[in-house]
Amino acid sequence: MANNHTVSATPSNPRKRKASPSSEDDEMSTSPLLSAARLPQPVTTRKRARPNLTGRPLTVDRLLETLDRESLRSVLRTLSDRNPHLRDEILHLSPRPSITSTLEVLRQYLHELFAAYPLDPNPRSDYTYDRIRPQWSDLLNALTDFTPHFLPPHESQPSTSLTYLDGVTQIIHELPEWDTAQYNLAKQNAYEEISRAWSSVIKEASKRGGGIQLQYGGWEEKLRLHNQKSGGLMQEAYDELMGALGWLKPQTQPHMQSGGAGSSFQQHSIRQQLFSGTYGTDQPVMRTGNW
Repeated sequence: MANNHTVSATPSNPRKRKASPSSEDDEMSTSPLLSAARLPQPVTTRKRARPNLTGRPLTVDRLLETLDRESLRSVLRTLSDRNPHLRDEILHLSPRPSITSTLEVLRQYLHELFAAYPLDPNPRSDYTYDRIRPQWSDLLNALTDFTPHFLPPHESQPSTSLTYLDGVTQIIHELPEWDTAQYNLAKQNAYEEISRAWSSVIKEASKRGGGIQLQYGGWEEKLRLHNQKSGGLMQEAYDELMGALGWLKPQTQPHMQSGGAGSSFQQHSIRQQLFSGTYGTDQPVMRTGNW
């Protein structure tokens, strides 16, 4: 009897499956045996060598931007002293000083003068004078140097000259006075020199349109007050102004009111000089002085 052996197929283990491509990739991606050639190469950048940062001086343009007015003035003064040939170039390149800027400089000298006063109960004493003598000298020298710049023929506009003289005369009024008469000579000389400067400008102005411009600006009143404050030391300038304005003012003297031949001849002579442009040319020139 034939033994019937039933061969039963061994069922496959349900847990064992053929690896799918995805699981194979996962296995490969985690495998330590994976070739390094298949890994993405990191991006590396080479750092450029930077030179060492070293200090260096400023250019002249940048340096000039940092200088204040006093520092710039000191540099120019030093350059001028060391290189005298540069002085003409500096004068050529610099703008003309204005009345305002010049009076500000003079008033700064005046401020430094009073700031140097010692603690003395008598501001007119010899001790005070000795203490402020350097500032006193600096101010007087500045007056002497600046004033000719605003006088004819260097300054051609009489109105500019008169405006400057009005301002600088006020500064002279504010100069101190001293118990010792000898120390007051400098202020007296300043009054006399500024009076001559006024006379010079008035003479020049009288040549232009017969001095018509002297009527405007209140110069007669201003100069009259300056003369009073100076104690009459500016009488020369005031007389010069009155002489220039005399033919323009209404005549009050009896012989002038009568309309005599002398008055008519004088007015006719002045009119002829105005038309011919010769009025004032026969006036004396300014006396020589420090200014």
